[in-house]
Amino acid sequence: MAQDNCQKIKLLKLLELLRQETDEQHPLPTNTLCAKLGAMGITCDRRTLAKDIALLNAQGYEVMWIWVGKEKGYYIEDRSFSVPELKILIDAVQAASFITDKKTVELIDKIADLGGSHRADIMKSNMVCFNTRKHSNEAIYYNVGFLEDAIRQQRKVIFYYYDLNENGEKIYRRQGHHYVVEPVALVFNEDNYYLMVYSAKHDNTANYRVDRMEKVEIIEDSICEKALALRDSIGGYTEQAFKMYGGQMQEITIQFESCLIGAVYDKFGENTKMRRISDTACEATVAVQISPTFWGWIFQFGKLMWITAPDNMIDEYKNKAAMLMN
Repeated sequence: MAQDNCQKIKLLKLLELLRQETDEQHPLPTNTLCAKLGAMGITCDRRTLAKDIALLNAQGYEVMWIWVGKEKGYYIEDRSFSVPELKILIDAVQAASFITDKKTVELIDKIADLGGSHRADIMKSNMVCFNTRKHSNEAIYYNVGFLEDAIRQQRKVIFYYYDLNENGEKIYRRQGHHYVVEPVALVFNEDNYYLMVYSAKHDNTANYRVDRMEKVEIIEDSICEKALALRDSIGGYTEQAFKMYGGQMQEITIQFESCLIGAVYDKFGENTKMRRISDTACEATVAVQISPTFWGWIFQFGKLMWITAPDNMIDEYKNKAAMLMN
């Protein structure tokens, strides 16, 4: 790199060094900073370094200093993310099954580096790998990019959709024929990424797992007004009903043992209104979509949870319970 060009980027490289290699416990002494810049071909001495630090502070970067022996040591303490915040992001990446093993490693390295090299070492040394159910479709990152662009441009998308058989082989739906859908939103739910779409044919919504899509492309056709309108209510839809798909929305009243209070809050949110009906049981009225997924959720608790209203749901609950006993 030519000497003139090196001097032009001097402040950028100095700021990069301070952000990546310093914090309050790890200041870089003046001579060390000058040596590191010199190794990049950038001329720097104690006098010009002090002027450069003053210029960075004048621009709001808050470069601090403390005495390190007989010379000043410089550091940047303020970070965009704190260590706890970065730790939460790292754990979220690990927990997400749709992120492949390869991409998990790449993302964790990038997130950890946001805290500087010293904090990155601490976070990665304390990291526990707990998710062994990672998916293998590396194309998901390109899929997300195409789908985000389609949502922003209000365009339809085309793709192929598959399931896996007992041998882990792809089995394409619709005998390998493509899907054309009107995207509404990308939704992260219970370890997976989904595309929520509107179907004009059925006047309803549907959800597709992004990691099961192939050859995603944007087409020129615009989405309809109904699909656009759905975007305004997406928050309420996902909060109350996502993944309890395939049925009509209905309010039901459930009673359950006190030990399931947490499970009800986890499913329907901490704003769910409950009332105690005995020393050992509570009651709540919640909105759900009546579907096989809903029945699977409620029956997992056995005799600890049951439906008490409305009458048609009580009858359906009893009928399904009787079928399970046969």
